[in-house]
Order: sequence, then C-alpha cells, then structure tokens
Amino acid sequence: QVQLVESGGGMVQAGGSLRLSCAASGSILSIKSINHMGWYRQAPTKQRELVAVITSGGGTNYADSVKGRFTISRDNAKNTVYLQMVSLKPEDTAVYYCNVVTITEITGRNDYWGQGTQVTVSS
Repeated sequence: QVQLVESGGGMVQAGGSLRLSCAASGSILSIKSINHMGWYRQAPTKQRELVAVITSGGGTNYADSVKGRFTISRDNAKNTVYLQMVSLKPEDTAVYYCNVVTITEITGRNDYWGQGTQVTVSS
C-alpha cells in the first residue's frame, strides 16, 4: 500500500504560479516498486484528465494544454513528485490529483491516488 499526501493548491490570479507537491509513504517494498508518478485534474462537469507524468527513469509526458507552462519533477530520495505551474489560466481551474503507479511481479500494476487539491485561477 502507498499513501499519498498532496499540498500546494490554492487560488491565484491568471498569470500566476503554484507548485504542487505529493509525498508518498508506505512499506519499503511498496515504495521501491513505484514506477510512474503523475498528476491528473478534474474540472466541474468534466472527466479526469492527465496533466503530466514522469517515469522512474525521468521521462516526462504532458497534456498539450499545459506544455511549456507546467513542469513535473520527482525527488526519489523523498518519494515526492512536484508540479510547477506557471502562467496559469482560468481553464486550469480544477481539483488536481496525484497518481502513483507501482509495478511488482506478484501484484502487477496498482494505482494509488491522492485526496486531491483545489487549484483556482481567477481572471
């Protein structure tokens, strides 16, 4: 099992910046089996969508809507993933969820989700 604690959401004006953090904890085996770490978001009346993901090797992928404005990074020593968001737009308003994927030979793939943190961008 992996537990995720998110922080860093809030309210900013358009053009502002925020940094989200998500710290993972759990058994040594669970932590060592973390593969992908990422961020998703869900706006009112919309489906949850991928924002950014980073692999254990540091490879990254971003939604087209955030490319050039958001940067995902991870600190493996702290088991933490970050999302630096700049030039925020009102359409970035959503609840942001941290996602961690573990992969083991015994249990296969397991997805874990944070509790969500609200990001509100005013125009």
